[in-house]
Amino acid sequence: MDAYPHHYKVQAAAKAEGDVTLASERLPGLLSAPPLQFGGPGDQWSPETLLVASSADCLILTFRAIARASKLPWLSLDCDAEGVLDRVDGVTRFTEMRMNARLVLPAGGDVERARRLLEKAEKTCLITCSLKAEPKLTADVAIAG
Repeated sequence: MDAYPHHYKVQAAAKAEGDVTLASERLPGLLSAPPLQFGGPGDQWSPETLLVASSADCLILTFRAIARASKLPWLSLDCDAEGVLDRVDGVTRFTEMRMNARLVLPAGGDVERARRLLEKAEKTCLITCSLKAEPKLTADVAIAG
């Protein structure tokens, strides 16, 4: 891993109307638009959906690293995420990040240990730890077969 601080650069560009183009070096571009709730078309990624996606993605990648370091075998992890946007003290912000994780272990897997590692991933996820939103994880762990 590189020494801190790390820097992540993104370019965003748009005209008065239409999509916003998001780009970053060596990455495919993305188009975004406001969500339906803010008068957008609802058929593009939005800053809101990208933030929620970042939280789910970060949980999975953090769990992967923790499981690897802990030598926990696992088969798959799916995460549904829902960000709650609300007005608090006159400011619109995300107030909760709800994540429902479904982890599948191989036969003979240690369900309680896996649950503890998922909880550790939630508590150490870079994205949700960087938000004011209170992360909330619901985890389902199953054995394949």
